[in-house]
Amino acid sequence: MSLDFVRISQSGRDQLIRLKRHTGIQNWNVLCRWAFCLSLKDSNPPSLSPIVTDSNIEMTWKTFGGSHEEIYKGLIQVRAVQDGFESYDAALVAHVHRGLSILLAKEMNSIEDIFSS
Repeated sequence: MSLDFVRISQSGRDQLIRLKRHTGIQNWNVLCRWAFCLSLKDSNPPSLSPIVTDSNIEMTWKTFGGSHEEIYKGLIQVRAVQDGFESYDAALVAHVHRGLSILLAKEMNSIEDIFSS
């Protein structure tokens, strides 16, 4: 499994900046983990179209996964196959970016609003 880095697109970077402003969360990895998990909650696959990861935001897999990296690795392995992705990296990027859009679509006045249905 080649999950060495998690890279973000320019539009994803812009979304992360807005999320940081709304939530006060300063760490990209926390917001990306939340986005990833929210995307996994949707049983429909994200777009299979490649995402150009052209921003200056990237983090190591260890940073993204933290102390639960093995759990995240298992989740992406299962969903990559289920969703029809050719690589785990592409699946991870697609889920993180879809999750960022989900987070921004929520009306947020506090961190708790992220987790409300």
